[in-house]
Amino acid sequence: MNATNHQEHQTLSRAVLEIDVNNHAGVMSHVVGLFSRRAYNVDGILCLPLGDSGQSRIWLLVNEDQRLPQMIKQVEKLEDVTGIRRHNADHAVFQNLENFFRV
Repeated sequence: MNATNHQEHQTLSRAVLEIDVNNHAGVMSHVVGLFSRRAYNVDGILCLPLGDSGQSRIWLLVNEDQRLPQMIKQVEKLEDVTGIRRHNADHAVFQNLENFFRV
């Protein structure tokens, strides 16, 4: 990443999307594929099963731009998505990880 791109990357605001999904093979691919097909960068991904419920929770750290509301609407339409919430970038799930991996 050159200096200009790095500065632009640092100045963009970010958001965390918390997505509840049915837990089975291929769900992560469908969710992340939606972002990929629309050339929307995902800076961080975390996915964990929710106990024995047959559900998982996916957290995505994304750049906040004018396309984000439309992306959220598209994610809501995916068959295996049961809920989605938007948080500010200071959400605890990525805050600790960013401090751990900071170089």
